[in-house]
Parts: sequence; C-alpha cells; structure tokens
Amino acid sequence: MFNSVLIEGINLVNKGETEKGLDLLANIEPTLHDEEKLQLAEEYYQWGIIDKAHDIIEELHFLYPDEIQITLFLAELFIEMEKEEDAIDLLNTIMIDHEAYPQALLLLADLYQMQGLVEVSEQKLQEAKHLLPHERIIDFALGELYLHQGKYKHAIPYYETVKEEHSSISGIFISQRLAECLSAIGQFEESLDYYKEAISEHEDLNTLFGYGFTAFQGGYFKTAIQQFSKLKEADPHYTSLYLYLAKAYEHEGLISESLEIVQEGIKADEYNKELYLYGGKIAIKSGEIKIAEKLLRETLAIDPGHIEAAITLSHVFLQDERYDDVIDIISESKKYGEEDPQFDWNLARAYHQKEEYTQALNHYQLAYNSFKEQREFLQEYGYFLLEEGRRREAKAIFEQILKQDPSNVEIGEILLQLEDEF
Repeated sequence: MFNSVLIEGINLVNKGETEKGLDLLANIEPTLHDEEKLQLAEEYYQWGIIDKAHDIIEELHFLYPDEIQITLFLAELFIEMEKEEDAIDLLNTIMIDHEAYPQALLLLADLYQMQGLVEVSEQKLQEAKHLLPHERIIDFALGELYLHQGKYKHAIPYYETVKEEHSSISGIFISQRLAECLSAIGQFEESLDYYKEAISEHEDLNTLFGYGFTAFQGGYFKTAIQQFSKLKEADPHYTSLYLYLAKAYEHEGLISESLEIVQEGIKADEYNKELYLYGGKIAIKSGEIKIAEKLLRETLAIDPGHIEAAITLSHVFLQDERYDDVIDIISESKKYGEEDPQFDWNLARAYHQKEEYTQALNHYQLAYNSFKEQREFLQEYGYFLLEEGRRREAKAIFEQILKQDPSNVEIGEILLQLEDEF
C-alpha cells in the first residue's frame, strides 16, 4: 500500500490545489520508500516538474544501476532537460542482449535526430526493426523519420504497415500521415481518400487545410472550396487558407467570390503581400480597376521592390493611358535595386506615348535581348523604329518577324517596300 499522505498530495495537485499538494509531497518525500519515490517521480514528470523528478530518479539509479526501467526513465528526463549527451551515454550502457535494448535504440534514434544526425538515427531504428520486426511503434518511428526528411515514398510503406493494426499512435492518425505523404508525391486521388478518412477520425485545422490544399493541387476545386470554407468557419485567423480559397473560386469562374475572399483574408492578415497582389489581379479581371490599384499599391507599400506588383500596376496605368504613373512606379522599384526586362518594355511604351522618343528608343533597346523571340514586342519595336525614320533597323526587326511567321502578309508587304529603298 502506498503512503496515504502521498496519495493525498497527488490528489490535491490533480484537483488544482497545486501549492498545497506540492508542499505536502515535499515534506513527506524523505520518509517514502523507494517504490513510492518512483511513483512520486512519475507524477512529477507528468506534471512537468522535471527537476524534482530527475533528483529522485538519479538517486534511485545510483541505488539500483541494473534496473533498466529506472535507467530509461532517467534518460528520458535528461532528454527533457536538454542534456542529450548525458542521455546518450546512459542509453549506451544498456547491453545488446537486454530486453530493453530495442527501447533504448528508439530513444537513441530520437536523440540523434534531434542532433541532426539523421543517418545515425535511421541506423538505430533499422537495428530495432531487425530485432523486433513486428513492433509497429518502430514502423511508426521510421515513417516519422522519413516524413520529416521529406522522403515520402520511403515513409509510406511503414505507415501502411502500422495502419493494418492501428488507426493512431501517440495521438497521431495514420490516415492523416498517409494523406500528407501521398499528396507530397503528387498522388492526389489516393491522398484525398485518406484525408476523408482522417477527417472522419479527427477533424483538426491542419488536416482540413491539408485536405483543401491537396484537392486544390489535384484540380478538385469544388472540394477545395468546401474544405477551405469549413476551415475558415472553424478559424477565420488560419490565414494560409485565403489565397488558395480565392484561387479555387477563380478556377470555378467565381471571380467576385474570389475577390471577396481576398478582402476577408486581408482583414485577417493585413501584411500578406501575396494576398494583396493576387487580389489586384482578380480585381483587374473583374473590371474593378480602382480596387486593383489600391491592392497593388498596398503590395508595394509592404514590399517596395516587389517586381510583379510593379509590373502589374504599370500595365494597369498603360491601359488607362497614365504614362507618368507608369514611369513613376517603375522608377520607384528601380530605386530598390530591382530590374526586370518588362520594366524596360513598359517604360519604352510610356515614353513613346509621351513623345519622348530618345528615352523610348533606349528602353526598347534594353528590352530587346529579352523579348527578341516575342512577336508582339518585335512588331511594336519595328513600327516604332519605322516611325522614327530608323528604317534600316526597322527592316532588320521585320525580317525577324517574317522568319518567325512567314505567313504574315502585312509584315511581308512592309518589307517589300523597305527593300525597294535599300
């Protein structure tokens, strides 16, 4: 029988009368026999009072060095105290012929993984697997190791083996792990089947996100909308969902819904520049140009050197014939050291329309190497050169176009006229 005062102290702590219970336990600890001390150490460990548990177990380990369960317990306490080397030294004292040796191997594998020695960790687990081929906790540990290494194909057979006997281990649902691995290697249909099972077993936020994201990747946009919407309802501050939910609506042709989701997402995460950028593009698509400009300017307020936002906004200004704004927005990006060939093309267009032809020519020339395979650029550049009286240069550009598209009658006729001149 355990000491009644020990039981009273444990019950007090468990009922929430922590200070009173701990004081009582501290007072009676010296009077306890060793089995009761072990019980008390286990309680301390469960309560997270690691230092007190360690003091008791270290004393018991000194008294009973051959009691392997005490040795293993002390090793776990060393791990909790971030004394990994002490834990490794202790576990390495357990001999290979002892029945606790596989358990020691599992703890060593965890320790080596924590230290970044993944190959050593794998060796320890494979050794344990060889000793206990039907022990599913070892299969689970191997699955976890490979999962966290990103070796999803390696992880899958171990999880499948575990799932034959267990739906979960240590609070982790195996169907969720299989869904995650299969999604990562692009087997979306199989992954979705496991996500359905995982959701039926335990509907948590990360599993909902994984389900929605996998459906999105696989092109099952209605399913993605359903799962992301469920996640949004459960936790509106799970901000990763908004971009993918908005994109799923766009894929379904629901543009106004997509923009609405972006705006909801921005309220939840006001510094998400990718959400602002995407919202700007969707607003353009829906004809909401003022909203688009606002969202794109917000993107640039968060990240002044954001090239895609600057290019997208400059396209909006070109469409609206706001050529000074084109020049301003690109010049601002260049101040932050950002460069992109599209900057030069758009600047060339803006300066051309402003009749600042020297500047326009300079930027067309700078853009040329990047766009010399694009017919739209070549045609625009060629006509510009023609207008500027640079006919020999224009002829060379139109020859490039005709080489790419021999059936282009209009360009062919221009070339015939130019050839008569030279």
